[in-house]
Amino acid sequence: MPTSFCGTWDIISNVNFEGYMIALGIKTPLRKIALKLKQRKVIEQQGDLYIIKTISSFRNYTISFKIDQMFEEYTKGLDERVVKSVVSWQGNKLVCEQIGEKRNRGWAHWMEGDKLHLELYCEGEVCKQVFKRKKPTEKL
Repeated sequence: MPTSFCGTWDIISNVNFEGYMIALGIKTPLRKIALKLKQRKVIEQQGDLYIIKTISSFRNYTISFKIDQMFEEYTKGLDERVVKSVVSWQGNKLVCEQIGEKRNRGWAHWMEGDKLHLELYCEGEVCKQVFKRKKPTEKL
């Protein structure tokens, strides 16, 4: 059985986020804002439906999917593209392939100890983020 990533997670490190955003074609003013934000992930599972919410004080993004089922994803608020996405379990990693005008685009989530890891990749750029589980009394 795959690991459950369900919970609320706060970002603790964010390496090469700007390089990843440049690869996506995100303009400089938006990149400057995004680099200053503290992200929070809320991951839920309702039956076979997964919901991942990325929350910040500037903009929120929600994705929902079923494992191994391709779906159309509009990356509203990110790079404003429509991609075909499919998420699958590869060992202990939850891996998403996003097919569209950008090459080698997607992400992977996995856990190591009590940390949630996320790699975002696009056209050779890789952003590595690490999150810690939020305690019930902590605020963003």
